Amino acid sequence: MCGWQLLLLWGLLPRAAEGGSGQPFPHRTLLDSEGKYWLSWGPRGGRLAFRLEVHTAGYVGFGFSPTGAMAAADIVVGGVAHGRPYLQDYFTNANRELKKDAQQDYHLEYAMENSTHTIIEFTRELHTCDGNDKSITESTMRVIWAYHHEDVGAAGPKYHNSNRGTKSLRLLNPEKTNVLSTAVPYFDLVNQDVPIPNKGTTYWCQMFKIPVLQEKHHVIKGFSYPPHVGLSLGTPLDPHYVLLEVHYDNPTYKEGLIDNSGLRLFHTTDIRKYDAGVIEAGLWVSLFHTIPPGLPEFRSEGHCTLECLEEALEAEKPSGIHVFAVLLHAHLAGRGIRLRHFRKGEEMRLLAYDDNFDFNFQEFQYLKEEQTILPGDNLITECRYNTKDRARMTWGGLSTRNEMCLSYLLYYPRINLTRCASIPDIMEQLQFIGVKEIYRPVTTWPFIIKSPKQYKNLSFMDAMNKFKWTKKEGLAFNKLVLSLPVNVRCSKTDNAEWSIQGMTALPPDIERPYKAEPVVCAASSSSLHGSVSLKLLLWSSVLGGALSISRSWP
Repeated sequence: MCGWQLLLLWGLLPRAAEGGSGQPFPHRTLLDSEGKYWLSWGPRGGRLAFRLEVHTAGYVGFGFSPTGAMAAADIVVGGVAHGRPYLQDYFTNANRELKKDAQQDYHLEYAMENSTHTIIEFTRELHTCDGNDKSITESTMRVIWAYHHEDVGAAGPKYHNSNRGTKSLRLLNPEKTNVLSTAVPYFDLVNQDVPIPNKGTTYWCQMFKIPVLQEKHHVIKGFSYPPHVGLSLGTPLDPHYVLLEVHYDNPTYKEGLIDNSGLRLFHTTDIRKYDAGVIEAGLWVSLFHTIPPGLPEFRSEGHCTLECLEEALEAEKPSGIHVFAVLLHAHLAGRGIRLRHFRKGEEMRLLAYDDNFDFNFQEFQYLKEEQTILPGDNLITECRYNTKDRARMTWGGLSTRNEMCLSYLLYYPRINLTRCASIPDIMEQLQFIGVKEIYRPVTTWPFIIKSPKQYKNLSFMDAMNKFKWTKKEGLAFNKLVLSLPVNVRCSKTDNAEWSIQGMTALPPDIERPYKAEPVVCAASSSSLHGSVSLKLLLWSSVLGGALSISRSWP
């Protein structure tokens, strides 16, 4: 039985709204936990159109924030007062002071109020060239919302009290929804009354038997697959069992929490043209992925090398594979992730990026156009971190407070490659802090340092934490790590390795700076607090797996 990986994502289905301008809003989501604040949105020419439906007869507020808080936010406030609609563009400074924007960039399209609800429709340019506005990009956008039972008065909006919140969304590239016929068969992989431990991070695993299928089927939803692609079940190459691995993050150590969540897989005998596959690329999860404390920015890179892709693709699919979606994954220190694509020394279009990464909001990005990976191409997963609030080293690892730097590529046709990753050499990292010798043979983990005297008999983790990290030292260390040779891993579905493995030097001509996507300005016309994050992962019974769902519990 060969390995198999499945990545799925749950989302809210769109719901038709009553009343309005009559223009379509293809995307819709609930912003609060009480069903009182609905957001709909969609493209309108070169602009983005929004519709707010809020259970209030007062004002409604909506905006964008770099962190999900009120500081340095871009806000619009609207309503209907005495039968007259209004919409006003505001912003806040670093001290959260609300100020009316001299350049009004939100344009009212429709407003309605009845005894219980207010509905506002408006549009905005993606890039307004107004320093007080936030550009709307394909990265994660942290939207903020608020409402009040009174309309805006002469002194401006009254304080909203607890009627507020934040939610991360992908406004320009949301998860696609695919409403299936009720006749489409499905099966569930669901936990039964799992007690969530009152500790930081718990990995909970349970084995499930896949229903016996007499012929080949394709899984087509959870994550909604394109119409020409499906995930194979029922053939000798497919598994009979899968392992559901759930990651529970309980930062406030709450007690008495019970989980009954899981996955629903829709499948069909109407076989699609291609079998889908999953490749995990990026940094091999290891303690050798080291991030110093106190840094506003640190970059890590994981390499899917040209040697690995060349060997695997030449043996399996010399004409290449086609990537149609990507999930980018880091942990709490992550601020931005990019999946870069190189061919013969030339950088291709980015496969995926998120310059505003939010650990509590992770979903697949559909590529606007499928991108082909050929033998001899190479990929770099590039991650930015912020450790300003940390006093000790951050290590690569499984805990939410450890770090990862990974990309999961959904592609077709399926080949015998599941992991294409790297990790920088550790000895040169230790030499940076002055380590000269370790005890050999290595008999303990973490291994123990022999010299110099200040580190004698310390583990390499203790030594890295003992070093006096300054911003200058951290930047110098970052420059070193990005230039180090890497150990590579090129894994098949049965966890065997392709022959390409061991130490590899990095290509010398790869540009290192983390470049922002170019923003073209158009001409302008006049939360849950103390939550328990829940991530569900579905793994094959014979190989490592990949993130599928990120959710929160109130």
